[in-house]
Amino acid sequence: MTITPDDPTTALPGRPPVVDLATWQAARDELLVREKAHTRQGDALAAARRRLPMVEFDGTVEVVGPDGPVPFLDLFQGRDELVVYKHMWHDGAPHQGQCEGCTNIAWHLKDAVYLNARGVSFAIVTTGRWEEVAPYVEFMGYTQPWYSVRDVDAPIGGDMGYLTCFLRDGDRAFLTYSTTGRGNEAVAGFFSLLDMTPYGRREAWEDQPEGRPEGRHACWYWRSDADGNATWGPTSRPVPQWTRPGATPVQTLGRSDHDH
Repeated sequence: MTITPDDPTTALPGRPPVVDLATWQAARDELLVREKAHTRQGDALAAARRRLPMVEFDGTVEVVGPDGPVPFLDLFQGRDELVVYKHMWHDGAPHQGQCEGCTNIAWHLKDAVYLNARGVSFAIVTTGRWEEVAPYVEFMGYTQPWYSVRDVDAPIGGDMGYLTCFLRDGDRAFLTYSTTGRGNEAVAGFFSLLDMTPYGRREAWEDQPEGRPEGRHACWYWRSDADGNATWGPTSRPVPQWTRPGATPVQTLGRSDHDH
């Protein structure tokens, strides 16, 4: 049962206007037309991605994992397609000092069973030294394969912080696609959920109706303190780390660029 507003003075400042269900449904149906168009445009973009050319590279180049050096082709695990996330790394930093944004993305990619069912493998690569990477992977509880690509050239190495797609044809390897910036959002489902809420992401760049909570910088909630309060202070950690056994408040991010 819904309550039909009789008095406009019952409106709540800084919140959506209060209307009856029929009025809400009419507005929702109008927006749905635009949402459907957006979905179809996304399908068209995906079709265009499938028509991109590709770049061949040497798939025998070695990367380092838990079993030592292996050729990049091993990351395909016998499948023809491979998605890789390139995780940034801060040399010498403790767990709480590693990249917050990459922690966000990697945390959403802990299980690739649906990719595997479609013949697609998944792996994470990073420029960190394997002796630093291995204990971090264990601490985070990641089960996806990780590899160090330190001193490996693009497209396997190179710039970090992106999703990259590869194709294998026998012993030949090809780069087919790579995201830029916000293209990583495709795997972080919470972004889409926040976009459905009345306050959105609470980020300064968003187009917000007057009176809504003021937006902050785009990654203000990527770190929190032990009580779950979003903060980039010296006792904070990337948010998922607080779920890990043994995670405790710390005194420093452990790297020189902690001032965001």
